Amino acid sequence: MTLILKPVNRRTLIKTTALGAGALAMPALISRQALASSGEINIMMWSDYLPESFTKAFTEKTGIKINFTGIGSNEEILNKLKATNGEGFDLVSPTLNRNLQWQDLGLLQPYDMSKVAIDKVNPSMALGDKFWNFGGKGSVWIPHIWGTEGVAWRIDQFTPAGEFPSYYDVWDDANAGKTMGRGHSMLLGLGLGMERRGEMEPGSIWSAYESEDKMKAVWGKLLETAIAKKKNIKLIWNDADTQKNGLLNEGVIVAQTWDGPPLALKTAGEPVMYRAPVEGALAWVDGMSMPTGAKNVDQVYAFIAACYDPQLAGEAIKTHGYNSPVVGADEFAGEVYAKNFADAYPGDALAKLNPWPAEPTWYAETRTEFTNRFMSA
Repeated sequence: MTLILKPVNRRTLIKTTALGAGALAMPALISRQALASSGEINIMMWSDYLPESFTKAFTEKTGIKINFTGIGSNEEILNKLKATNGEGFDLVSPTLNRNLQWQDLGLLQPYDMSKVAIDKVNPSMALGDKFWNFGGKGSVWIPHIWGTEGVAWRIDQFTPAGEFPSYYDVWDDANAGKTMGRGHSMLLGLGLGMERRGEMEPGSIWSAYESEDKMKAVWGKLLETAIAKKKNIKLIWNDADTQKNGLLNEGVIVAQTWDGPPLALKTAGEPVMYRAPVEGALAWVDGMSMPTGAKNVDQVYAFIAACYDPQLAGEAIKTHGYNSPVVGADEFAGEVYAKNFADAYPGDALAKLNPWPAEPTWYAETRTEFTNRFMSA
């Protein structure tokens, strides 16, 4: 398979300190011109990426009002911009591996990279010029947040068989009626679990990205097993709030989730744990892209500058539980963040990350067909 993101296996946890009380200082890298621009910015981004600690500091110091539209999937971003022909938003947040689905649409405009402090982010994630430089016109994507999809559980109601949980725990008859996941990715997780159990050939799941025929063969077997075990699944989630609610209020004891929502619950003192599963967590990098119809361009660059300031980025990840590609951000994220990160990726977990491969349009469309068949079964 062709991966477009190197596993983040060399991250060093730095002893962190909590930020002092009071308003956050706006980073010096934001120019006076940007500070004077005021106005507003229309952002379509993943639902929990902009905590109040970040947005309040940004607006107070720049005068720029954030108009926020939350989303829960890449498909929502694509469909909304297709419907408006790139109008209506100044900034959107596609995931790194979706580049093949965007390259022929003409809905995003290249950045003026002289206005982006790309040297402030981890080079292993600064992959826009390599994968999102369509037609050699310049990068239309820069990194913003990275994270993983793995397994969360209620520590008062479930105990993994070993140090690491498994994707298969979500489908296990022992947990019937008390689990949840997201349609398409929990099917893939099931496949990884079946590989580990010897019920599918090793490497089957990733080989499905090679051709449509191979995918149909692999996912056909997945679908058969998933439908037979569908009665074990209590909830299907599509955003961060649904994940939190399932673990807190809907009787879910084990789930395949993003890292942010359960870690936010854990930080708040709830009996919830998140960890990379034994099969390896699914890793992703969400970015920032400017649609062709963006109206508030100066404000976009001011927003990016704030996102790339280690102090502001650290305060944000401390709240939402994901991770920042900005070098030094974790120094400002606090001791709880460092503890959560260590709990989520113990031992060799970072070396075993599974970066989502680049997704051709045919793969995404075929996956949707299989997912819909599972959902309607």
